[in-house]
Amino acid sequence: MFPSWDVAKAVDLIHQHQVNFTMASTPFLNDLSNTVAEQHDKVDSLKIFLCAGAPIPGPLVQKAREILGVKVISAWGMTECGAVTLTRPEDEDEHSFNTDGIALPGVEIKIVNKKGQTKAVNESGRLMIRTCSNFGGYLKRPHLNDTDAEGWFDTGDIAYQDEHGYIRICGRKKDVIIRGGENIPVAEIESLLYKHPNIATVALVAYADERMGERSCAIIKLKDQTKPLSFNELVDFLKTHNLAMQYLPERLEIWEDIPMTPSGKIQKFKLRELLAQHIASTAVEAN
Repeated sequence: MFPSWDVAKAVDLIHQHQVNFTMASTPFLNDLSNTVAEQHDKVDSLKIFLCAGAPIPGPLVQKAREILGVKVISAWGMTECGAVTLTRPEDEDEHSFNTDGIALPGVEIKIVNKKGQTKAVNESGRLMIRTCSNFGGYLKRPHLNDTDAEGWFDTGDIAYQDEHGYIRICGRKKDVIIRGGENIPVAEIESLLYKHPNIATVALVAYADERMGERSCAIIKLKDQTKPLSFNELVDFLKTHNLAMQYLPERLEIWEDIPMTPSGKIQKFKLRELLAQHIASTAVEAN
């Protein structure tokens, strides 16, 4: 154990203790992959990396598989109910690249629309779960309890379930970007951007617009700050990956620091606040 994250020290500890299993969230897996690649190092003892705690972009998992040689187990859960889904060690790599796992024993999952009706296979909707580990509610905040009379808990996530029962988290309901009445596929765009060789971290967030209601901004932390990324280069990159024109980000911000929780989750609510402040201050300066 060490008090704060130090990727170089983590690599040293893996070598020193011949670590074969570890678990952490996306940023730590990303850091480890980048460091091993940059140092032309190997972590041969490490066999399994269980990744949880934050959305897991497929390209990042694929990169870790290629660079580290580990089996990446994708997991998803919540404080309110514990672990919910998991890809299994015997699963094909594609399941870790493209899904967040299948329901664990004792866990029920359904994807529903706004009226509570079950959605078809591969159609996104509200992710509901029912399990014996569901929490009782929020202390002194009963109005926030989203568990219905039948025990189904509304996770606040948007997801879809494939024909084999594996789910894919598309994002939080509160993080959805609605541009001119059309939902922007946030997770899909972020996943595409993680394929860019100089993008370390990316978050797509909304900013207010008088005409369209909301527009999307890509906030990016670069791997190498000496290699700038322009807005046009960003758009061209997404076009080469066949992203529809109406989904292209309309603003780019390059930041050195992106706010995260201790577990490695990007704090999008803070990003939205900071972006709004930045846009407002820029407008004042322009006037």
